[in-house]
Formats: sequence, structure tokens, C-alpha cells
Amino acid sequence: MRPTSTPQRLRLPSLCLAAITSITLSWLLEPGASIGRMSRQQSGSEISGPTYYRDVLPILREHCTICHRTGGIAPMSFETYQSVWRYSKIISTVAREKSMPPAFAIPLVGRFSNDPSLSSEQISTLATWANQNAPEGDPRDAPADLAAGPWTIPKPDLIVRMSKPIDVPQNGNREYVYEIIPTQLSEDRWVQMAEVLPTAPKYLRQAVVFIRRPGSNWLRHAPVRTPFTPAMLSNKEESRWTDDDILTVFAPGSPADRWTESMGKLIPRGADLIFRMEYASEGNAATDQSSVGIIFSKKRPAERVITLALANYGFVIPPEIADYRVEANGTIGKDATMLSLFPEMHLRGKRFEYDLTDFGEKTLKETYPKTETLLRINYDPRWHVRYLLLKPRPIKAGTNIHAVAWYDNSPNNPHNPDPKASVRAGNQATEEVLLAFFEVAVPSKFGKHSDVLRLH
Repeated sequence: MRPTSTPQRLRLPSLCLAAITSITLSWLLEPGASIGRMSRQQSGSEISGPTYYRDVLPILREHCTICHRTGGIAPMSFETYQSVWRYSKIISTVAREKSMPPAFAIPLVGRFSNDPSLSSEQISTLATWANQNAPEGDPRDAPADLAAGPWTIPKPDLIVRMSKPIDVPQNGNREYVYEIIPTQLSEDRWVQMAEVLPTAPKYLRQAVVFIRRPGSNWLRHAPVRTPFTPAMLSNKEESRWTDDDILTVFAPGSPADRWTESMGKLIPRGADLIFRMEYASEGNAATDQSSVGIIFSKKRPAERVITLALANYGFVIPPEIADYRVEANGTIGKDATMLSLFPEMHLRGKRFEYDLTDFGEKTLKETYPKTETLLRINYDPRWHVRYLLLKPRPIKAGTNIHAVAWYDNSPNNPHNPDPKASVRAGNQATEEVLLAFFEVAVPSKFGKHSDVLRLH
């Protein structure tokens, strides 16, 4: 059922704006805010506390500049000293309050290499630096910058760009936009790194780039090199979930894909790349023409990385219910190593959880089955985060993987466009979805996706 009111706009940088607005004006009016740069340009030997180049810049690059950079989704750039020092007290405050960087995983449930949370030492460093008038220090202390222009990965070997700009309306959310682009590869290629580069990142809520294998029936009647929406297809089922692999995902705050030399994604000869784009208005009309940059492996890796998903499209959320529970289940068919988790919900998303249940045999030392929660998060639809496991997790064949999602279709949900509407499962922003993506590594000659994951 379509909502009777206009969907609320999602402002991607709104978390950052909310965190800083309340203190910006008061800080700018402080006497110390007008101090000239000369007092901050002391040499490293004259400064006893932290400096920008030596101590603060590494923190910003690790936790902040993925969003706070030129062309990023945040409202200001933190890439240079000149652009950072004026926000020093604001940065210190939001770090101390832990309102930024945004972290949604519930503590003590899973450990992740890309956890954006600042350590107590990093928070103390930012506070001391701000209190000492944000000294610049010696530029020679700055960490090396390996980024190639607009990319956060090195210069790509191959750049695939959408054929034409996509219009984003001033108000509301666009229906998913797809585009099929043939790779025209004459041989199988293995991918070491991949990154989506949008031209309007503030308006791009999520981009998924799929690898459609030759002979796949997914979207088989859709146009090629022409953007389209599911509404334009005569067979709507063709836009449903597929077992074709995913190359990479763009979401606010998520890093580019980088795999070790022993792992890689496979793009088969003659495969297509399919862009699936989800846009959210920022209050102004815009256009976006995204690209994906690819760095190929120098040799065939020992392990192939594939992205799998549990999905549930068979539910309807009743009106004005605050805690509606939906599940999806599957069984791992072959021994694998789990690398990352990527939950997807829409505007009513509230919480999400991944669980593994091992049905090993009972021994004198251990009792089975054993259930382990890998991830539990409070979901925020403005931030689609991919969680990279700190340590890759071996999974035995026969292990059950279970996803649970809770939805808030009540008036208390600030993102809910119409609490009085029943919400069906579907791919559009006004509908809901349970998609529990997860990434695993398997031997490079592994067979079919259905051999690795059997859906219940």
C-alpha cells in the first residue's frame, strides 16, 4: 500500500549537523575563536602536546575523512589543517559525547575492524589539542596519503561509468534505478579492490554493483546501457533478489572493498555489471553519474570472495506497530570463512541481528548445538554500514545462519512516512525489506552459490 503522505526526506549528513549545530555558534563567539594562526604555527619542538599533523590527522583519516572530504557526504571537509582548526572544539565535543563518528553496533556483540568508535586515548588527544588552541605542528609529521585523486583506493585499472546522469527529484525518494553495463572482458578477471565513486554522494543512499554471470536469468528482459526502474519492466519478479554475486557496495561511511592477496572477487568472461542505485533527496534537485573503479589481482588468488544473502519478501507490517519481528534462515553448505556482514532495511528498520548455530556432535568437553551472535545493531536508515569482522570467522558446513529484523511502523519512528499504512515487503523506499548480506571466502574453485548457502 502506498503511503498517503509524502515520504520524509533522508538527509544523509543530518547526524553530523545535529551533533555540531547546538555548539557551533557559542564556540564561534568565544574570545579564543578569533586568535590568529601565528600562535598555532609553532614548530614541533616548541609544542609539548598533540599537533595536527602528528597526532590529529591520523585520527581524522582513520575515522572521519571517509565522509568529511571534498565531494563526500558530510557538510564540511577535514582534509587540510585550514579546514579543520576552526572546528577543533566542535570535533572535541562530538567525540567526547560519542555522537560522531556514528556507531550502531551494540558493544560486546562482535568485533569489527572498521568500528568507527574512537578510543579513550583518541578522544583525549582531540580534547587536549583543542584546549591548546589546535596547534598545527610540522607538516613533515603527516602520514602518507595513498589516495589517487577522488578515489580512496590507488588508481583503478578499470573504471566503468553509468551511461548518463540520473535525475534526483527535489523532494522524496526515487525508485531504484538500475543499469546493465557489459564488461566485454575476453577472459576471467580477479578483483583485488573495488570502489563506487558517485558524482552526487549526498544524494546517493546506497549503490550496489552486481556481477551478472553469463547466462543468468536475472533482469534478462531489461534494457542494456539504459537506466531503468522496476516499474518499467513487464515482469516485476525479474527485479527480485538474485544469486548473482556482488562486486561492491557504496553506503554512507562504508569503506572501499580491499581484499588480501590470497583473496579476490571473480568477474567471469562476458559478465555484465549491474548498478542498483537508491537516491534520497536533500531538498534540492541534483544529478548523479556514478562510476566503479576496479583494481585487478596480479595472479589468481587461492580463495574466492562471494557475497551471499538471506532474504524475506513474504511479510506485511501492520499499521502503528512499534516492534514487528521478521526472520530469515539458511544453512552453510560448504566450509567457508566469513569476512563481513551487511544488513539492509528501509525506513521502518529498528534493529537487526545475525546468529550462527553450530550443530556439531556432543563431546566430553563441548555441548552442541551452539549459538553465537555475530552482530546486533540499532538500525538507522540514513547509514547503511558494512561490518568487517576483526578476525575472519571459519564456518563449518551444516552451520545455520539466522537473521532477525525488527521494524517500527509507529508514529514514534521519525523516518516513518505513514504509520497508518500496512507495509509490504519490496525493494522500494516506501516498502520494507529484510536482506542479510554476508561475505565469505571459499576455495577459488567452489562450484555454485547454492552449494555454499541453502535457503530455508
